[in-house]
Amino acid sequence: MGIIVPTLYNVIFAEYLQALHEVFLNSGFQVVVVNSRYSQSEEEQAIRTLLGQRVEAIIIVGVDHTPMARRLLLQSRIPVIETFELSEDPIDINIGLSQSRAGHDATRYLIDLGHRKIGFMVGNLDVRAAARLGGYKLAMQEANLSWDGLISSIPQHSTINLGAAIMNTLVGKQKVPDAIFCIDDNLALGALMECRKLGLRVPEDISILGFHDLEFAAYASPSLSSVATHRRELGELSAKTAIAAITTKSRGVENRVDLGYEIVTRQSTRGRSS
Repeated sequence: MGIIVPTLYNVIFAEYLQALHEVFLNSGFQVVVVNSRYSQSEEEQAIRTLLGQRVEAIIIVGVDHTPMARRLLLQSRIPVIETFELSEDPIDINIGLSQSRAGHDATRYLIDLGHRKIGFMVGNLDVRAAARLGGYKLAMQEANLSWDGLISSIPQHSTINLGAAIMNTLVGKQKVPDAIFCIDDNLALGALMECRKLGLRVPEDISILGFHDLEFAAYASPSLSSVATHRRELGELSAKTAIAAITTKSRGVENRVDLGYEIVTRQSTRGRSS
């Protein structure tokens, strides 16, 4: 089985890969994982490499590919499963969630708490981060709120340290929002820790919302509110679907499956009237 992920650096893909490995290895399949490094050209080469190794299926993170990559996958005649995002035109099977809708609903959640000056914190702006940013802007626009000066980015891998650095930059510019939607929990935890150093109380002075609901979010102090994505379920369903497609020649599910997401409320967010 061929699996293509954009990075082996981000813990976000750990549960997903673990679930894929467990299902495949327990069913007697070997797994080849290739890192595309968020590059469409490297993804295209990875597809060529996996097809050259005669893999029986390809599971790939994302739905945005080069025209040649898409052609190679369409012509491969093997099961192809695109994950983590939803596509209006799947190559074969598509299992994921709407990143833009998740970004919109996360921002709407903060607006509904009474926040009006809502920041957006991001490291590298990959396609999924860009979709969440688009959802953030749409929600802000619908509420007649401005995001001018509230989007903060340092183009690096998302880490706790980077979250602290971006938060420190925001304060240095004297543009402290009353809530921040972070592109993932790493940045959220870094922002939370930096607020403590800067004398900003969470959530009294500023609410912080993460994304993905990594394990540490529930154990932070204060605990982090986050948008939970079902990464383990995504891996398990993708693997089982690939096996079914190979062994029974049927897909077993609709060609487009929305696993959705859930906003998990904890201590790092609260209404302004509280």
